[in-house]
Amino acid sequence: MLPTSNPDPDALLIGRVWREGLGPSVVRVAGSALMDITSRQVPTVSALLERDDLVDYVRGAAGELIGSLDDVASGTLKLLAPCDLQAVKASGVTFAESMVERVIEEQAAGDADRADEIRKKVQSVIGDSLSGIEPGSEKAMEVKRVLQAEGLWSAYLEVGIGPDAEVFTKCQPMASVGWGDLIGLHPISTWNNPEPEIVLAVTSTGKIVGATLGNDVNLRDVEGRSALLLGKAKDNNASCSIGPFLRLFDDSFGMDDVENAELTLTVEGEDGFTLNGHSSMTKISRRPADIVKQTIGQHHQYPDGFMLFLGTLFAPIQDRDKPGQGFTHKMGDVVRIEEAKLGQLKNTVRLSTECPPWEFGAGALMRNLGQRGLL
Repeated sequence: MLPTSNPDPDALLIGRVWREGLGPSVVRVAGSALMDITSRQVPTVSALLERDDLVDYVRGAAGELIGSLDDVASGTLKLLAPCDLQAVKASGVTFAESMVERVIEEQAAGDADRADEIRKKVQSVIGDSLSGIEPGSEKAMEVKRVLQAEGLWSAYLEVGIGPDAEVFTKCQPMASVGWGDLIGLHPISTWNNPEPEIVLAVTSTGKIVGATLGNDVNLRDVEGRSALLLGKAKDNNASCSIGPFLRLFDDSFGMDDVENAELTLTVEGEDGFTLNGHSSMTKISRRPADIVKQTIGQHHQYPDGFMLFLGTLFAPIQDRDKPGQGFTHKMGDVVRIEEAKLGQLKNTVRLSTECPPWEFGAGALMRNLGQRGLL
């Protein structure tokens, strides 16, 4: 299946491919064709997104024809994550429903067997009362007082309805994998799941210039044991997938489309199991632009820009093996995340120790571009 059928012929889609014998190249999608637009002016996606004339530049860049979407689907041409030097950040607990699941993870201390019992207790107190609450508002603080009295307050609820968003580093620049790649799970985990999300592209000045899809792979048992294990739960080899392409904001696509996006998730296992999930950006608790403002400013700069995962509504409670244990991955699972205006992100699950090691970092990119005369 193609990463995108590009249903909107006016969509401005850019990305990165690996050209054998050459290296990573910046491309734009023209219909079903992929045009290499790498140059001394735009040697990286990061540099491209910093241009004041971004939209006009991409529309006018002829480039070199190097293949098609069919070549990507057949494996002849390899797609990379559509970002390079940007920091990769993620915001967590931005949806009320997934917020409840995070509380359950914490209460269960990462034990899937206890999760169903605790889920019923937590929901008897919380229910859907968190829906529509503005984080940091007076109503949110009243809910906080009620939950504290019930002994159910947690670090997840603090960032879910408190004034400060959770923003963490998902992975290092250049460490994200792209469409068709393997995604990795740390071998210590036995309870984990995909997280289908919208990912924003933000410049060094804090301007949001585009969006794409992401899989913020999560180890529920590891993070459930302690919120302080977030780094171990989130940042492992091949545990961050972004793609297939970055859709730039223009007259036909912008923040309204992001805030109304409907993401679908499909997991197909070699055991015949199928999981169907959904995440609606209309139910997000924090405005995406507000999360961006909490990420960048006088308190923190990103000179190469950053990619920002916006969180997910998806709550993986569908039982796969034993009743009450919910969902967890098995090796060979094929994960597809789709959104009508952003295409499809597809990856296959393996252990992080079995995925290709991350070897091409920022230093390797700079050496490669220098050898090609692009710096």
